[in-house]
Amino acid sequence: MSGPSGQGTDQPAEAHDPWLGRVLREGATPRLLTALAERLSPTDLQTLLLEVYRRRAAAVTPGRLLRAYEDNRFTAPSPLDAGELTRLNALVHDRLARHAFTALALSPLCPLGTNSAVATVDQNKVVTTVRNTEAVADATNVLALECAVRRRQLLRADPRSRARVRLAATHRVVRAQVFAGPGMTAHFALLGLCTAGRAESSFIFETAALTEQIGVHLDILDSARTLGYRVRSVRVSVTDLTAGRHRRTLRESVLDPLTQAYPATAFVFDDERGAGRGYYSGACFEIRATTPAGDDLNLGDGGFTTWSADLLSDARERLLISGLGLERLCERFRGHPR
Repeated sequence: MSGPSGQGTDQPAEAHDPWLGRVLREGATPRLLTALAERLSPTDLQTLLLEVYRRRAAAVTPGRLLRAYEDNRFTAPSPLDAGELTRLNALVHDRLARHAFTALALSPLCPLGTNSAVATVDQNKVVTTVRNTEAVADATNVLALECAVRRRQLLRADPRSRARVRLAATHRVVRAQVFAGPGMTAHFALLGLCTAGRAESSFIFETAALTEQIGVHLDILDSARTLGYRVRSVRVSVTDLTAGRHRRTLRESVLDPLTQAYPATAFVFDDERGAGRGYYSGACFEIRATTPAGDDLNLGDGGFTTWSADLLSDARERLLISGLGLERLCERFRGHPR
C-alpha cells in the first residue's frame, strides 16, 4: 500500500537494502518495486518474469553456461560420495519404518512463502522461483503443510480426533544465505521429522512426541555405526521453554525413559540455550556428538512450533518438528573411506 509520501514500499526497501536501493534509483520506471510487488497479480507477475528469463536464457552461450556452472555455488554437486549417501539414506528409511513414521518423497519446490509465512524466515534466505514457488529450504516446513492437510481430514471425520500424524522425509534442501566455515554448501541432505496431533492433558502429547522423535534420531546414529560411522559421545540436551513449568514432567516422561533405552547417551537439561527461543515453543532439544577428529558438532535439533495451530486456525493443534544433518553425518563421522 502507498504511504503518505506516495512512494509506496520503495522507500523502506531502499533504506534496508542498499543494493536494491541502487537498482530502484537507477531504474527507468518510477515506483517499479511497488508495481511489481503489489499491482500485478501473482499470475501476471509470473508471466512477465517468465518472458524476462526466456529472453535472458536465449542469450546464454555454451561458454557462458560453463562459466556460470563453475562459478555458481548453487549448482555445484555435493562433494560427498553418492553411493555412501545412498547407503545412509537406505538405513534411515529402514529405521523410520520401524518407528512407524511415514516417509515421503517431497517435491523440490513448495509454495511461495512456505518458509516466511509460518516459520518467519526471511525470504532472502530462500531460493525463490519465477513461478510463485520456492526451493525447499527446510523439509519440516513442507511436512508441516502435509501434516495440516492430514490432520484436517481427521478433524472433519471427528472434531475431537487425537490421531497423530507422523511424517518424515530425507531431502536435499537449498538455502540462499552464505554459510561460514569449511564444508558448508548451499545445498545439503537433511532428515526432517514432523509429529502432529491434538493437545492432551498433562503435556502428554508433547512428552510422547519428544521421546519418540529423539529416539528415532538416536536409533539412526546407533545404526549408522554398522556402516562404519564413528559417532562418539552423543549428548541430548532438552530445554523447557515454559519457565520450568514442565521440567519435572520432561525429566520423568522424556529424559528418564530415554536414558534407560540409550544408556550410552548423555541426557541433560540446557537452561541457558538461546538459539530457537521465539521459533520454538514449549520445549526444544539438540543432539551433539564428537567426530573421529575430536570435534564437537551439532547433528540434530528440534522443538514444538505453532505452525499446525496457525495453519488450521486451531489453538489446540500441536506440532513437533526436528531435523538430522545427514550430509554432516556422512562428511564428518566416517571413520575411514571405503
